[in-house]
Amino acid sequence: MAYGRQEAGEPYRRISVQEALEMQAAGALIVDVRRPDEWVTGHAAGAVHIPVDDVLERAEAELPKDNDLLFICAAGVRSGLAAEMASALEFSSEHLYNIEAGTPVWIQAGLPTETGD
Repeated sequence: MAYGRQEAGEPYRRISVQEALEMQAAGALIVDVRRPDEWVTGHAAGAVHIPVDDVLERAEAELPKDNDLLFICAAGVRSGLAAEMASALEFSSEHLYNIEAGTPVWIQAGLPTETGD
């Protein structure tokens, strides 16, 4: 099943928090690109934390190229940028997703959440 929708020119698909939860259950990796002070206040359970400013230097070493990567921030802007950076690092666009609504909506929806480091 194909998740989300793709906008013209974007190397990723846009998905909802509910789609992200389903994809995570199937093995996709959520990548939270918010600042450390945002991360500790609450993030999707099981997510990895790579602040957007560190994506270019850390993605190739820390993220699998053969797995779906679901980028999340607070409102979908930084996560879209991070997905574009991953595309520039030659991660396949068929594995790149932007969770549009962001972490506050994830938490408000009652989806699995962790706090702290």
